[in-house]
Amino acid sequence: MRDAAIGEILVQPDELQHRVRELGAEITRDYAGREPLLVCVLKGAVFFLSDLMRAIDLPCEVDFMAVASYGSATQSSGVVRILKDLDAVIDGRDVIIVEDIVDSGLTLQYLLRNLNARGPSSLAVCALLTKPERREVDLEPRYVGFEIANRFAIGYGLDLDERYRNLPYVAALKSP
Repeated sequence: MRDAAIGEILVQPDELQHRVRELGAEITRDYAGREPLLVCVLKGAVFFLSDLMRAIDLPCEVDFMAVASYGSATQSSGVVRILKDLDAVIDGRDVIIVEDIVDSGLTLQYLLRNLNARGPSSLAVCALLTKPERREVDLEPRYVGFEIANRFAIGYGLDLDERYRNLPYVAALKSP
């Protein structure tokens, strides 16, 4: 796709697929004998979730949450709203939140508190991308695909105003 807004490629397609397979193997090892529930944070994590589930060699289930903290801006508003809640009861379950990117950490902190209050037997996070220099809260996902610099990322599910999700790589949005 040719678009002037697409900047430097941060993670190539082959790097994505390789790391997702490694994360799937780590989860398979860590959750051996259990059946984790993967909670996909919509919409951005759908591409990552699809590939990750196929890389996990265990019975697992999936559910979805939709939260909003960005609106159409490129900076988090800091206010998190649940737009779609889980269908499954997670009490006593091993739950893995599958997130596209951990930026400030505010959204993830909210999700962790919210889901932990529902009584899962374990709660972990698998994030495709993380931006440590942007973190405003003290948290670190258990599983991380890639650390990236503080740039607005698009592609492989990540968007700007619903555009660029279908890129097969992760790129930086060019500054205007």
